[in-house]
Amino acid sequence: MTLDAADLTRLDRAHIIHPYLPGSATERVVMTSGSGCRLTDTEGRSYLDATGGLWLAQIGHGRTELADVAHEQMKKLEYFTSFWEFSNERAIELAARLASLAPEGLNHVYFTSGGSEGNEAAIKMARYYHHRRGESSRTWILARSKAYHGIGYGGGSATGFPLYHEGFAPMMPHVSHLTPPWPYRSDLYGGRPLTPEQVTDFLVRELEERIAEIGPQNIAAMIGEPIMGVGGMLVPPADYWPRVREVLDRHGILLIFDEVVTAYGRVGEWFAAQYFGVTPDIIVTAKGITSGYVPLGALLVGDHVAEVLLRDHGFPMGYTYNGHPVATAVAGANLDIIEKEGLLARASSIGAFLHAQLQEKLGQLPIVGEIRSVGMMLAVELVADRATRAPLPLRPDRMPHDVIRRETGVIVRDSAHSLVLSPPLIMTEAEAQEAASALRSVLERTEPTGEIRAA
Repeated sequence: MTLDAADLTRLDRAHIIHPYLPGSATERVVMTSGSGCRLTDTEGRSYLDATGGLWLAQIGHGRTELADVAHEQMKKLEYFTSFWEFSNERAIELAARLASLAPEGLNHVYFTSGGSEGNEAAIKMARYYHHRRGESSRTWILARSKAYHGIGYGGGSATGFPLYHEGFAPMMPHVSHLTPPWPYRSDLYGGRPLTPEQVTDFLVRELEERIAEIGPQNIAAMIGEPIMGVGGMLVPPADYWPRVREVLDRHGILLIFDEVVTAYGRVGEWFAAQYFGVTPDIIVTAKGITSGYVPLGALLVGDHVAEVLLRDHGFPMGYTYNGHPVATAVAGANLDIIEKEGLLARASSIGAFLHAQLQEKLGQLPIVGEIRSVGMMLAVELVADRATRAPLPLRPDRMPHDVIRRETGVIVRDSAHSLVLSPPLIMTEAEAQEAASALRSVLERTEPTGEIRAA
């Protein structure tokens, strides 16, 4: 049966529940193929993917090398469990490789199928670690407002957006949210502009006060994205994570880095932990580990944590697809490409070029408040007034990112009144210029009221 574009749209609307899409929405963009940074839909229209899907297409679309690896592994061993004493060659090889790339002391790997599963496992690991050491009172998890840690029960509770809690309550108890590191938003810190160091002073003081309020003997871990993605690519001051690490160490609290977005080259290093010069106790990864070609996640676990988890009967939780041989084979091939094509360095250089293009084309527009970036993570924060930094009002029926896609074919994402970009690490300078020009073509017509004038 051959279906045309109209048939596919009709069937999609009839049968698929899309995340965040109301049933009243009639528009569908049905992709059929991809190559590099480009995608093509059923209408034959070409798009420039400036989001990397959901922040993950490190090596770009359409890499036949990964398809070939998956094919060969499926012919040899498509699946067997990794529970108990069972394992497989590809999972072992990948675990050893990840340990060699990770910050020193994180030599143990726990596989999952994605980021949400990973954050669930990390929260359980932290609580179980303290329980095994005789400190069962340590159940509290510190997180932050504007954080995103997936949609599981534990990770969803740690997520710091009311949208993800409303209607799903009661959420997991013993979670406390702190102020995010967002220097541009001085209203978060008393309403007066602060230097980055003063922002860190404020946040560390708040952290110390919250620990004292809950009691350090009751806190298992703090979970945080090194750079807050869904919150709008929020880049903390350089001294923020080292100082947070020092406070947590002093109170015996574990640090979990949610690197589902930031790992595997996105920030110009294998892990953002290396970028910030901090070694967490657990790093949660997914997305870029396979560039999205198959689902896979991996937790990198500190030796001191793993030693406790592996006592007695071991760590009593697992997922059906832990260490899936096809997924881990594809991940290994993906890491090969990242290494051979120098994509860590490229993320830094092309990211800097794209930032410069955005600054040149958008920096003087009255609705652009700030342009942030680290590597290939970028955000353009939109404001109604530069002086007050009031967020730009957004019209659900005419969002800037939707207009940009419809008019120019460039796909970006709206996040917390910012347009965020996380392109494949293989993006060219010409494609970076195309993306920046597409944003300008719409934002220069956007009024402080959120109204977008016709082209």
